Amino acid sequence: MNAAQIETPTVADFARTFRRIQGEIHKVIVGHELAVEGLLSALFAGGHVLIEGVPGTGKTTLVKVLGTALNLSFNRIQFTVDLMPADITGTRIILTGEDNRREFSFQSGPIFCHILLADEINRATPKTQSALLEAMAELQVTVAGKTYRLPPPYFVMATLNPIEMEGTYPLPEAQLDRFIFKVSLEFPDEAELIRIISSTTGPEDAGIEPIFTQEEAAGRIEALKRLVREVIVAPAIEQYAAKMVRATQPSNSRFTGERRAAPADEMVNHYVSFGSSPRGAQALILGAKVRALLDGRANIAFDDIDMIAPLALRHRIMLNYAAHSDAVDAAQVVEQVVKSVRPARS
Repeated sequence: MNAAQIETPTVADFARTFRRIQGEIHKVIVGHELAVEGLLSALFAGGHVLIEGVPGTGKTTLVKVLGTALNLSFNRIQFTVDLMPADITGTRIILTGEDNRREFSFQSGPIFCHILLADEINRATPKTQSALLEAMAELQVTVAGKTYRLPPPYFVMATLNPIEMEGTYPLPEAQLDRFIFKVSLEFPDEAELIRIISSTTGPEDAGIEPIFTQEEAAGRIEALKRLVREVIVAPAIEQYAAKMVRATQPSNSRFTGERRAAPADEMVNHYVSFGSSPRGAQALILGAKVRALLDGRANIAFDDIDMIAPLALRHRIMLNYAAHSDAVDAAQVVEQVVKSVRPARS
């Protein structure tokens, strides 16, 4: 369907579509309400998402269900230590034509889809991990000097396994920063386990109904993403997001170039090596815009920033040895930062 034929969605359209997609996903995915909402928020904010969870919590199923509900193409790549960049992006091969002339032909890799699951991305080498960077940032792939565009919308979900860390390659800070949010799939409680058993061992599977037709899917999603960008942000909100991100930097950080005195400084200075980059502020604003639309508003409130802060900032805060020694995690640091900046509201 032509972009010009797609009607401009309203705030009510956004919230209705978002909740319908959630409903279809939860026909199969038991629990994980906050994770699914964070995942969809990342999609409509135009970013990519990291998913952390132990095996069996539904990471692969989640991407399949999302692709089916949106009527978009999806692929899964199992990252292993012997995976090469060409296995992801594709490569050029020599083909012989009818006239016996040989020429190079590009064979696209699994990265060419709308929704990509990069499963256990930290099991591949940094060289292979970096093959995703150009695709995530610029929606294109360059092979042998030629650039190939990726079909919008393009959404990468990369999973991290928090156990079995031997033989893994932790993502560099710069690559972690490329993901707008990080969500966690918690282990299900007893009631959720019973629902999982009942729904996955019976004779029938839950039927997922696509929200869009195949012809309109990409255009409709892109229109909803443009609507997110149009949400109004007051200067005071921008200042609030900026203060929050700066509060994640220790006072001796070489990036800020100055010392500060803030209520969060004691915890940040003691446990944080490096705080969030400016991309963290962008993630706060974009995620808050999605939350505003879900609440039926065309403008961001302070509470929207507070609610999105854990998703947007946790993976952007690099902790030091003292934090690991004292069992302090990034979520606790973000919580303290939010509390310390909150009184500064005007």
